[in-house]
Amino acid sequence: MSRKICVVTGSRAEYGLLRFVMQGIREERLLELQVVATGTHLSPEFGLTYREIVDDGYDIARRVEMLLSSDTPTGLAKSMGLGLIGFADALAELKPDLLVLLGDRFEVFPAAAAALVARVPVAHISGGETTKGAFDESIRHSITKMSHLHFVAAPRYRDRVLQLGENPENVFLVGGLGADCVRMTQVLDRAELEERLDFELAPRNLLVTFHPVTLDEESSKGQMIELLAALSSLDDVGLIITLPNADTDGRVLVGVIEEFVRGRSNARAYTSLGQERYLSCLHHVDGVVGNSSSGLTEVPSLHKGTVNIGDRQEGRLKASSVIDCVPERQSIVKALRMLFSEGFQESLSTVRNPYGEGGASARIVQVLRDHPLEAILKKTFHDVAP
Repeated sequence: MSRKICVVTGSRAEYGLLRFVMQGIREERLLELQVVATGTHLSPEFGLTYREIVDDGYDIARRVEMLLSSDTPTGLAKSMGLGLIGFADALAELKPDLLVLLGDRFEVFPAAAAALVARVPVAHISGGETTKGAFDESIRHSITKMSHLHFVAAPRYRDRVLQLGENPENVFLVGGLGADCVRMTQVLDRAELEERLDFELAPRNLLVTFHPVTLDEESSKGQMIELLAALSSLDDVGLIITLPNADTDGRVLVGVIEEFVRGRSNARAYTSLGQERYLSCLHHVDGVVGNSSSGLTEVPSLHKGTVNIGDRQEGRLKASSVIDCVPERQSIVKALRMLFSEGFQESLSTVRNPYGEGGASARIVQVLRDHPLEAILKKTFHDVAP
C-alpha cells in the first residue's frame, strides 16, 4: 500500500526548491503525491504562479485561498487564520499519511497547526536555521516543534533541531535543496534569456531581490530607497529586479521599485521570473544583490558573488562569496565595488557552498518512502546532554 505524501507550497521560491522532491515522490511507486497550493500561488497580484506547477505536469489536489489584499500585520494575521480554516478542510479531505512543509513562511504555519490537531505527521525541510531580521525564524522553530521528521541542510542546523528536543533518529542531514535546483535545472542561453525577459543584458549585470525586513525597527521602504540610490549610479550595469514577496509592507516596496525602473533602459522589474528564468539569470549575471536566502544557499554553487544587505539572513551559514553590508547607500556602494573587483571575481572559482553540492531531494524521498511512521505522533522531548 502506497503512502500518501502531501506537499504544501505557497510561493514561487518555495516551489522551485520543492520541485525535485515532488518529482521524486511522483516517480516512486510506493508513494502517492498530493499537492496543495496556497499563498501567492493563487494571487493575480503575484502572477498566479500555481500555473507553473500545472505546466510542470503536477495535479493540484487542493487550493487553499488565504492571502488577503493587505500587507499590514493585521492583514497577514487574518490571512493565517483563513489558511488554518482552509488546511483543516484540505487535510480532512485528502487524508495524507505525511505532510511535507518547507521553511518558515507564514503561509505554511497554518498547515502545520492544522496537521497537529488532525493527527497528520509533518516532515519539515530546512529547520534549525536562523534569520535574525525576520519573524520567519520564530515560525521556523515553531514548525520544528510541530513536526515529526526533520530534513536539515548542515550539521549546525541539525544541532539546533536537537537542541529543540527532537529525536535524533528522526533528524536527517540531507544538505540544501538549492544546490539540486542549480545542478538539475536546464538553463537558457544568453540570447534565449534576453528574449524571455524582453530585456537586453548589458556587459555587466546584477540580479536584485530585496524582501521586507519584518522585525527591523527601520522601515523596509527606507532600506529599499538606500539600495536603489546605490544602484542608480550603475548606468552601465543591467539590473534585473524581482519584486518582493507577500510580507509586511511588501506592496510599499513594489511601488518604490516600479518608480525606480520607470524610464531606465538598464533596469526591469518582474513580478515572478519562474524557476527557469531565475536560475538562468543566476548563470548569466555577475552577482546578486539584496537579502534573499537564495544568495546564500544557491548562488555559491554557481561561483557567483552575493551582496547581502542588512540582517534578514543573519545567523545563516555563508560562503566566502557573500559580502555583508548594512542597508545604507555608502555601505552598499562599497560592497558593489568589492563584488566587481578583479581580485574578488578571481576568488570565486574556489568557493564551496556550505549547503552542499546536491542530492538532498533524493535523500528526502528515500526517507519519506522508508522511515517507519508507527507511533511517530507521540513525541518525547529529548534533552541535550550537559
